[in-house]
Amino acid sequence: MPLKSTQSAYGAVAVTIHWLSVLFIIALAGSGFLAAGMEDTAAKAAVLRAHVPCGIVILLLTAARAGWWLLADRKPDPVPMPDWQDRVSRGVHFLFYVVIFGMGASGIAMMVLSGAGLIIFGGTGETLPDFRDFGPRIPHGVGARLFIALFVFHAGAALHHHFVKRDGLLRRMWR
Repeated sequence: MPLKSTQSAYGAVAVTIHWLSVLFIIALAGSGFLAAGMEDTAAKAAVLRAHVPCGIVILLLTAARAGWWLLADRKPDPVPMPDWQDRVSRGVHFLFYVVIFGMGASGIAMMVLSGAGLIIFGGTGETLPDFRDFGPRIPHGVGARLFIALFVFHAGAALHHHFVKRDGLLRRMWR
């Protein structure tokens, strides 16, 4: 598989970033929803010690993806589909970027404003603050739910193209 994309398939760099992102996003969502429901602050801090670095990795992967597309590679030619589906697809991909960068910004703001970053990674022995007391918690929670909806819609559309339409769309993002 070439590093860069061809007219009919994504290259190794794009494929690797995509599937690494999927794995980290699943870990991120799972740890985030788990932490949100926890009362035990020590256990919550332990979960957040995984959640926060996963969020940073996703931000870096997303920035790398944007840079890759802007500076180094071209996406394959689109698979023929009705105009409305193409517009929805582009909209979902754009919203992924908006939500990921928004989630990153709200997560960082929450860690800074609450002082939780020092508690989680500095081992100060203090208990975690109640994140509901900090403004960035609301967009972070809304963003998480919106992201899950986009993720399910995106995966469902890919599976529909693969199993129902059989148009080769999913194979383009696989080795």
